[in-house]
Amino acid sequence: MSGFGNVLIAGTGPAAVQLAILFGKEPGSAVAIAGRDSVRAAPFFCAMLQSGNRVRADVQNAQHQALAGECVLERVFLGYETVEGEWETLILAVAANAYIEVLRCMPDEVLSQVRRVVLLSPTFGSNHLVCHYIAGIQPEAEVISFSTYLGDTRWAQGEPCERVLTTGMKRKLYVGSSSPVRSSAVNQLCRLYGSAGIVMQVLPAALEAETRNISLYVHPPLFMNEFSLDIILGEGVARKFVYKMFPEGPITQKLIREMLSGWREITAIMEKLGIPGVNLLQFMTDDNYPVRQESLSREDIEQFMELEPIHQQYLLYVRYTSLLIDPFSEPDEDGRYFDFSAVPFRQIYRDREGCWDVPRMPKEDYYRVKIIQGIAQYVEVECPVIDRFIARYEQALMQAANRLQGQPLSDAFAVQDVAEDVRRICNGLGDRLQGSLSGSS
Repeated sequence: MSGFGNVLIAGTGPAAVQLAILFGKEPGSAVAIAGRDSVRAAPFFCAMLQSGNRVRADVQNAQHQALAGECVLERVFLGYETVEGEWETLILAVAANAYIEVLRCMPDEVLSQVRRVVLLSPTFGSNHLVCHYIAGIQPEAEVISFSTYLGDTRWAQGEPCERVLTTGMKRKLYVGSSSPVRSSAVNQLCRLYGSAGIVMQVLPAALEAETRNISLYVHPPLFMNEFSLDIILGEGVARKFVYKMFPEGPITQKLIREMLSGWREITAIMEKLGIPGVNLLQFMTDDNYPVRQESLSREDIEQFMELEPIHQQYLLYVRYTSLLIDPFSEPDEDGRYFDFSAVPFRQIYRDREGCWDVPRMPKEDYYRVKIIQGIAQYVEVECPVIDRFIARYEQALMQAANRLQGQPLSDAFAVQDVAEDVRRICNGLGDRLQGSLSGSS
């Protein structure tokens, strides 16, 4: 029998379907999916009616075959407020800024029976945020944070349907829990993900696992600079690429300098909270995309934390230039390697409701960095570069909203007030901050 019990997945994106397949392989677990009753989610719910709640996941690479398969969902709930029944495991497969909204929509009688909440792709502080909210309904619920989602999953046919395609899988993930001792649920998750070929590392605290997401460190500088924002939110029509050097992309000496400074500011926040810092270069190469040792030596990677800032900047620049092509791909007959860095910027677009919307990157990164700014203020760490990212983004956002005045706009064009989420998070950080200060006295 599975230790997860009945599993409810909140969210109707490709990741939710892939998780349904993964957890559906557990004996004794019924799996359900719930989502918003919205124009955007309507095609998925229509597909569920036509398929009889049968979902399927295919994989692009044979070595990821453990993620492939199909299952019939026990239930599909149109609207979070319609959820009913007993669900021991709740998986939040939605954006981190939607966690509280989703939980608030669900009936308290459902949440009161939940034994664990799994955060699929949280941001820094999400575990404390969810713990604070759910404590008033189910104080014994364990909240588990992954560092990030397990790979790259998309709709098999380009539009929401019953089939997804997983094109990539993480080699390693980190996980942490609100439980002070390692729980059986964490062990079960390690076993389940391990059966798919993913190495799991359990960290002492959920907050520490949430810092092992590369997006925290690289997305703000890559997306919240003048060059990128002019492409994403402006009127520029030229095709530009996220990971290329200027003028094909945003990467310049200044961007690398801000990336390093932003990482240092987050590291200072972590130190205040008693959390070990992340070796940024090692995390990039060992946990994300490797480069050849001819480009970056093992010694430079492992000693990155102790080097002078100008040396660190140089190594980060080398890392990005080394990934302009996939260094491990096979060259074609003309000697050309796969153009790895040719990831185009997405621009603002009209959603299914006819409103102008902002792409997921940087919309979700905006929430992440606003939360970090609020935590920094709470622990009294000055973060001028993080402040600069936010100021740039909000200015570009307001300019775009003014340019589109009179046309329907999504909430993404509003300056976000995350004060309530920051308050919930910092309420949970109080003991950790106090403990960190006591340990250093």
